Amino acid sequence: MLTEPGLVTRSERVDAWQVRASMPVEYEIRVCSDAFAPGSTALLGPAAPASGRHRRFVVVDAHVLTLHGDRIRAYFEHHRVDYELHAVRVDETVKSLETAAGIVRALDAFGIDRRREPIIVIGGGVLMDIVGLVANLYRRGTPVVRVPTTLIGLVDAGVGVKTGVNFNGHKNRLGTYFASSLTLLDRSFLATVDRRHIANGLAEILKMALIKDARLFDLLEEYGPRLLEEKFQGSTPRLDDAASEVVQRAIHGMLEELQPNLWEAKLERVVDYGHTFSPTVEMHALPALLHGEAVCVDMALTTVLAWRRGLVDTARRDRVLAVMRALELPSWNRLLTCELLADALADTVRHRDGAQRLPLPVGIGEAVFVNDVTREELAVAVDDLRRLGSEREPARV
Repeated sequence: MLTEPGLVTRSERVDAWQVRASMPVEYEIRVCSDAFAPGSTALLGPAAPASGRHRRFVVVDAHVLTLHGDRIRAYFEHHRVDYELHAVRVDETVKSLETAAGIVRALDAFGIDRRREPIIVIGGGVLMDIVGLVANLYRRGTPVVRVPTTLIGLVDAGVGVKTGVNFNGHKNRLGTYFASSLTLLDRSFLATVDRRHIANGLAEILKMALIKDARLFDLLEEYGPRLLEEKFQGSTPRLDDAASEVVQRAIHGMLEELQPNLWEAKLERVVDYGHTFSPTVEMHALPALLHGEAVCVDMALTTVLAWRRGLVDTARRDRVLAVMRALELPSWNRLLTCELLADALADTVRHRDGAQRLPLPVGIGEAVFVNDVTREELAVAVDDLRRLGSEREPARV
């Protein structure tokens, strides 16, 4: 550590210094019923500056702007905010440095006080990942407020600190850890999300159920198809309670895992379940497979691996695959070849410091890490999964 000023004299020779510092991280995730209610000031934070007017640069998914643009504009105009809405047409195929650079150019043209004028991002997980990276890089850190509009954004991308873009054919190859100041979770946005993207988010919820929360799995088994059908809007008190509990349990479980290991110093992470093979499968399948769909295929494969090892019995294996089908998620894809999976595992091993650290389910609601999955074992699991899954659902490629 550095000595205090004045304790080192000029006559002393210093050849090395060791600097130690820490920076506390604190961010808030808040459930709300209408993020753009005129009476709410959550998006604006403290009182207006001395000039009397807030200024905000707002990055919004172009499709979301089409659907919700009127109420977004009305909100900022009601609060007399000087704002710019920067619309981005975004999906996994344009999750790139080029898209990030376009946002930076628009941000530069608008000009912000990086300490008092947080960027606001309104959209799904892909857009939040890109804008989070932009905010982290812009003048070495600009506050960002997130309003996720998809289910995967509410329960996954909107609650952590990872940012990133795809690069050189690899998923999220460039990224940082950067906490948003605030995330507002507004379930009403899901009413305008198409059915397939609701299912896409349900895959990340199912992940938490399989490795951490048996009660959450039971809820998905009982209510999942209805929640998918009505897009988590709660048409009856019972379904509203179920929707709230499913979202709450998924987020709480995720945060329990993230908080003590926010920068992933510990590489054995149960929330990596479903993310060992899926990054490679997803990038090879673009744009046919959504992120959650690729994760679900990974989970189906690893459920079969666990079954072969005696970690999951046949009854639970079949329950898991049945819930995947009920949630309209794929459990099979013809890209699942032994060669591709071996390459995917090798890439994951490099990412996890030379070990597989592969989470496998133990029954439903628990997990164990393994480091000894072989190519031959993958080949057997692929054959098992083809037999169990390919005849029951259309493959998405």
